[in-house]
Amino acid sequence: MIDLDDEQLIRAGDPSQILATIGALADHCRDGYRFGLDASPVPSGEGVTSVAFCGMGGSAIAGDVVRALYSDRLRIPVVVVRDAELPEFVGPHTLVLASSYSGDTVEALACFEEAVARGARVVSLTSGGELMHRSDELDLACVRLPGGFMPRAALGYIMLGAIGVLEAVGLVPPMSGDLEEALGELAAQDARCAPGVPASVNRAKALAAEIDDRVPVIWGAEGIGAVAASRWKSQCNENAKVPAFAGSLPELDHNEVVGWSQGQGRRFFVIALRQDSEQADVAARFPLSMQIASDAGAEVREVWSGGRSGLARFLTLAVTGDYTSTYLAIARGVDPAPIDAIARLKQALAGA
Repeated sequence: MIDLDDEQLIRAGDPSQILATIGALADHCRDGYRFGLDASPVPSGEGVTSVAFCGMGGSAIAGDVVRALYSDRLRIPVVVVRDAELPEFVGPHTLVLASSYSGDTVEALACFEEAVARGARVVSLTSGGELMHRSDELDLACVRLPGGFMPRAALGYIMLGAIGVLEAVGLVPPMSGDLEEALGELAAQDARCAPGVPASVNRAKALAAEIDDRVPVIWGAEGIGAVAASRWKSQCNENAKVPAFAGSLPELDHNEVVGWSQGQGRRFFVIALRQDSEQADVAARFPLSMQIASDAGAEVREVWSGGRSGLARFLTLAVTGDYTSTYLAIARGVDPAPIDAIARLKQALAGA
């Protein structure tokens, strides 16, 4: 594997400067929040009985974050739609957020058009493409994001753009205080994981080296932790180009844990994403579950979140995963930027 303490080799292994983009996450979050607040003309939140967040891949995880962040504060359901069809309940009293960073995602566009046809209150989040064109054509609110990024690298823009527009609509309380705390925690995490920080004190570099050729399995507590685990999983897939899997507690203790039988863990590396805010039952389950995986032959590690707010906890966990997956790619001699398998799949589907 490539020496992750050699900055010249790191730069050579990251020609698209993915690490620099990760380091800019705090700026992306601050700007995305402002873009969301400034979107116009936003629909009224009065009488809204549900929220549907529609998107795929990196454009959809923001919906998972919103749902987890506000599950204890919103009295209406939030659903994330990863499909081309809206749930039957979507109608005039539903706020639909259509999220497609490129603006040309087939599923998001289909949901956008169906939401308009049903008379739903529609807001788009995009950097351009057909989604922005249709929003402008219909004079619908659009959170306008800067272009030039891969969708997975635009998380801060999309996620805080969604939160900002929900605040503008009047469905969630002001988030500026939580955001400032989260940005401070992000700055501290960046200082610990930056390329110039040696692996001896750089948690992300150390994890990448320890994972080596094992398959990452990421666990998080249901809610923020589970969404962060899903983000880690997809970043390992797309950045490091390796299979990876995610699970949540307490659910995995009712099924997955049985699969960690004697000798079955040798090819796996389990990372538990921990938070001080875990419920007592879940906090007790983590070490017991990790011991079962360890007894099966897996390597196990813990990564702890920072901050008090749910936003800070998610972002500190997510950015550590972004750094770890990128360092894993570089250590393996793999360019973290391309997603050739997805490109081949799209070409094959277009020709079908």
